[in-house]
Amino acid sequence: MSQAVLSLARILVVVLFVVSGFGKLMNPAGVAAAVAGKGLPYPQVLAYATIAAELGLGLLIALGLYARAAAVLLALFTAATIVVFHNFWTMAGEAARTNQIQALKNLSIIGALLMIAAAGPGRFALNQR
Repeated sequence: MSQAVLSLARILVVVLFVVSGFGKLMNPAGVAAAVAGKGLPYPQVLAYATIAAELGLGLLIALGLYARAAAVLLALFTAATIVVFHNFWTMAGEAARTNQIQALKNLSIIGALLMIAAAGPGRFALNQR
């Protein structure tokens, strides 16, 4: 039972990333514009890196293929989004409140990803590394 729950949890944690990454894949120009809007260099390169992180790493974790490494990388990516995109400490009013919620949500997701990195993907995975 616990192995099945671990595998289900592993999949549920990354649903958000897979769906978001697929949406970004359908509109990479929009992602590049959002990246450029934050003043980051090479917005098109970073847009495709974002898509690869969300969709690629999310799918690896869901499948249980190199899940520990993918979880660490996706946790680092998610931490970076807090600093760059949800930096509520530089905002005021409703924007600050909305982005604080997003940042806290991301912190919770980072915790779940680190649990995957520590516990591994479980028995129901393409590999159990």
